[in-house]
Amino acid sequence: MTARIGVVTFPGTLDDRDTQRAVRVAGAEAVPLWHKDKDLKQVDAVVLPGGFSYGDYLRAGAISRFSPVMESVIDQAKAGMPVLGICNGFQVLTETHLLPGAMLRNNHLHFICREQKLRVETDRTAWTADYTPGQEISIPLKNIDGQYTADERTLDMLEAEGRVAFRYLDTNPNGSLRDIAGITNEAGNVVGLMPHPEHAVEPLVGTGRTDGLGFFTSILKKLVNA
Repeated sequence: MTARIGVVTFPGTLDDRDTQRAVRVAGAEAVPLWHKDKDLKQVDAVVLPGGFSYGDYLRAGAISRFSPVMESVIDQAKAGMPVLGICNGFQVLTETHLLPGAMLRNNHLHFICREQKLRVETDRTAWTADYTPGQEISIPLKNIDGQYTADERTLDMLEAEGRVAFRYLDTNPNGSLRDIAGITNEAGNVVGLMPHPEHAVEPLVGTGRTDGLGFFTSILKKLVNA
């Protein structure tokens, strides 16, 4: 049976169709999910894509957190469903407290759009199993509220529990504490990161790199072998 991966669209979402395509390239079925609907359509996993949901008014991800679809996503994530938050999706996950910490305006106060090198720190999540710890990958980054922050106690906890999923390499593009580009929850089913793996899945499109495809092949193998 083909795995079904839901991709949520909020008002202001920009990367939902790119994410759906990445899901299909990996070999799964992409299922569109609308922000007003609580029905997750029996999907096996959910991706919250990037963009500027609700125009990032109030605070990035703060309004989307209260969308009807998120009530179901939160419940299912707590029950073990794999959830990936990309860029704005990562911001939404911190607002829901499915992931700790918060996202601030980039320390240089400018929007950034570039290819970014990352180091994979763990393969013990539903979304990183096809990578190896220490592996270096390069995928696009585009944000203005991308500075990850948390108190020292939370940062130490993430480090001690191996929950830093990705770190920025060569340069820190937004001032994120400890060069953190992505994190995971304790169970490893929920992952959030600022860079965009969905833009690096086909050699003839975008940067020409496929370093982001591993996110989607990882979850497909996880679901098939579950």
